[in-house]
Amino acid sequence: MNKVSDIVIVGGGAAGFFTAINIAKNNPNCTIKIIERGKTVLNKVKVSGGGRCNVTHACFDPKELVSYYPRGGKELLGPFHKFSCGDTFAWFEERGVALKIEEDGRVFPETNTSQTIIDCFLHEAKKFHVEVITNTSVKTFSKVASNWEIVTNSEVIYCKALVLTTGSNQKIWNILKLLGHNIINPVPSLFTFNISDERIKDIPGVVVPNVSVKVKNTHLTSYGALLITHWGLSAPAILKLSAYGARTLADMGYKFQIEINFLDCSFAQAITYLKELKQDVAKTTVSKVGHLGIPKRLWKKLVAAATISEDLKWADLNNNQLQLLAKQLTEAVFNVTGKSTFKEEFVTAGGIDLKEVNFKNFESKLHSNLFFSGEILNIDAVTGGFNFQNAWTGAYITANYLSSAFN
Repeated sequence: MNKVSDIVIVGGGAAGFFTAINIAKNNPNCTIKIIERGKTVLNKVKVSGGGRCNVTHACFDPKELVSYYPRGGKELLGPFHKFSCGDTFAWFEERGVALKIEEDGRVFPETNTSQTIIDCFLHEAKKFHVEVITNTSVKTFSKVASNWEIVTNSEVIYCKALVLTTGSNQKIWNILKLLGHNIINPVPSLFTFNISDERIKDIPGVVVPNVSVKVKNTHLTSYGALLITHWGLSAPAILKLSAYGARTLADMGYKFQIEINFLDCSFAQAITYLKELKQDVAKTTVSKVGHLGIPKRLWKKLVAAATISEDLKWADLNNNQLQLLAKQLTEAVFNVTGKSTFKEEFVTAGGIDLKEVNFKNFESKLHSNLFFSGEILNIDAVTGGFNFQNAWTGAYITANYLSSAFN
């Protein structure tokens, strides 16, 4: 048998490097290899957060933090008490990476570039002599006596412990199936809605800060900012719906109706607001004055959808027109015809069945010395840095366990 490494990590992404660095720091004598199938490492880190890397979220209460995970929240409660968002801040700042909190709670490096995070990982990996092997794909892996045998496209590698941080990799999931693990069928999460509708046509870039959205004939609801795009709707209000409704919307074939309340108030309240406007700005045209916090371009579209002519004055608005406008403002129905995903930042709902994982150390319950971190598990979160926090937490806990095990 070839020389046996202590630990091999398959997956040269955020979770893989975080695991390796923490093991190596605590146990410098441990031999660690990272295997990456691509030419470069940390590719998802590079593109995350629009190239700025949304490191985590400023949510420091584990009980609140788990509420942002449609799948895996219950299992992560214990781990988040061991390593959470505050610990992530401390970890990076100890290594000279200053982080900042933005108004919406997202956390980025102060440099506003993901390269800062990548440079930190590469520096730490080099400092602690972590071996990084690129252009190497794993064909299979299996237990041979007390070790793991990893067959790649170029060599056979043996190790005492194997850590998988490969994310949504169907090939790795298929190998795990052969080893007896149950894989929850992956479906897309965190996607935007494709909608063709005159009310949002030709006004991309318009943002409504606070709207409520629900998927008709389901219990799925969401609240937050809404962005009109060239292809439909996006921003947190939509992305949260796509995350929590990942399986429901997949079952619908991504064809369904949503109802948007642009004012986040009742229909009756909207009528009251409109009647007040009718009195206050009676001599002005409805399409030009009103808004109620809605951007002008969208307001004009909603007024037109209520069959109100462009030159009609508020004073001439009848009760039927008031009701039609109130309906557009609080009960606007849109037909969703498909989805669009962020290809580089693709997130799935699905992965290794969480019942088969020991969350005290993220080890397989079926096979000793087989560990998982990140999106390879059936864990996913809404947008805002939460998926990275899952990766940091799992990787840190796994690393702590392994660094002690090989002391």
